[in-house]
Amino acid sequence: MISLKGKNIYLRALEPEDLEFIHIIENDESIWEISNTQTPYSKFLIKQYLEHSQKDIFEVKQLRLVISSYEDEPLGMIDIFDFDFKNSRAGIGILIKDEAERKKGNGSEALQLLVNYCFTHLNLHQLYCNISEENEASIKLFSNQGFKEIGLKKDWNYVNSSYKNEYLFQLIKN
Repeated sequence: MISLKGKNIYLRALEPEDLEFIHIIENDESIWEISNTQTPYSKFLIKQYLEHSQKDIFEVKQLRLVISSYEDEPLGMIDIFDFDFKNSRAGIGILIKDEAERKKGNGSEALQLLVNYCFTHLNLHQLYCNISEENEASIKLFSNQGFKEIGLKKDWNYVNSSYKNEYLFQLIKN
């Protein structure tokens, strides 16, 4: 049986009640670099997104889940993107919203749950992630889950008037 429930957190589908939570995250300029966001999102656009978020991953090629505490407090989000059924691969992104909630193991537990879901339920062969060269916490998180650095993309992202390198990490199912 596939479970998206861990010891301290669980992963759940987006709900209409997540509008404010997602609006805050999507409009937090401090994380735009991670999400490649260029402009703010209106609540109207996010509401439309939420209305269509229940579509099948095979149709929309992505899945966004909320990382939630067992007290039903949303802690962050974890995404499957660029879902490629033919080649049996997908990208993964993760964000724990509040700095105070980071480094408590919630991101690690969420990533472990999602990797298991991808390999057992979606029957994927490989997962990958893109991480800024400066994002030591994410490099450690993904490395600890078995992802291997397979390349460095030079001058990949233009951020704050300069180019930054980005690592490509990959995890292949055993």
